[in-house]
Amino acid sequence: MAEFFNFATTTDLLGRDFVQQAVIALALLGLIGGLLSPLIVTRQMSFAVHGISELTVTGAAAALLAGVSVNLGGIVGAVIAALTFGILGNRARERDSVIGVVMAFGLGLGVLFLALYGNAKQGFALLTGQVVSVGTGRLLAVAITALVVVVVLAVIYRPLLFASVDPRVALASGVPTRLLSVVFAVLMGLACAQGVQVIGALLVMSLVITPGAAAMRLSSNPAVVTGLAILFAEIAAIGGLILSLAPGLPVSVFVTTISFVIYLACRWFGRNRVHAGA
Repeated sequence: MAEFFNFATTTDLLGRDFVQQAVIALALLGLIGGLLSPLIVTRQMSFAVHGISELTVTGAAAALLAGVSVNLGGIVGAVIAALTFGILGNRARERDSVIGVVMAFGLGLGVLFLALYGNAKQGFALLTGQVVSVGTGRLLAVAITALVVVVVLAVIYRPLLFASVDPRVALASGVPTRLLSVVFAVLMGLACAQGVQVIGALLVMSLVITPGAAAMRLSSNPAVVTGLAILFAEIAAIGGLILSLAPGLPVSVFVTTISFVIYLACRWFGRNRVHAGA
């Protein structure tokens, strides 16, 4: 048990360049996830995040086979998937079926590309991430993505929130809901693409969905929800990495556990607050 809380080992590793790069990358991903997750939950697009993450793997696998940048391939795959979901699945009642159909086809292609490439370890790395080997290039890509997300959201946040909360009234009021859906889908694609490269396709949801779902249990104020979501995402991301250092276990174990515990705590607190108010 002591190895799980070896302060000396953790402190030593935190002084290494590759761990510091991982901390910065996860902090940026936490910021991106915290900003997007309340809108994703409000727009009921959690399944879309899963689909985009899985199809990022397809794009990355295609890049491996073609001998080009895996990061670029993942971004292209994620953006194509996000645009497809945003355009074909604009109506809520058919969104899940569109995502399911496209995701199934994309995953089939991904399996084919990995089989032709002939390296199963690369495919596993795309699913679980490579957080301790971020590198300067990937860190720069995450930083650029974070900047793009922050800038674009700053421009479109108010109409996007309006369209997310009440799309029919927003459409009747002249808000370009379809265009906003496409733009938001691209932002999700960029976020998922970078998340897959760092923490893997299986972990992206813990930073892009769970923080928003937890925060919305505590408040209905959009600003408060966004602030809490960012806080929860940062705690899960950075806390998970720090806890994983001493035992040398996959960071996924700790990130997902922290996210889930935060969600359960917020759910419990929110329910008790409602009962107390009643």
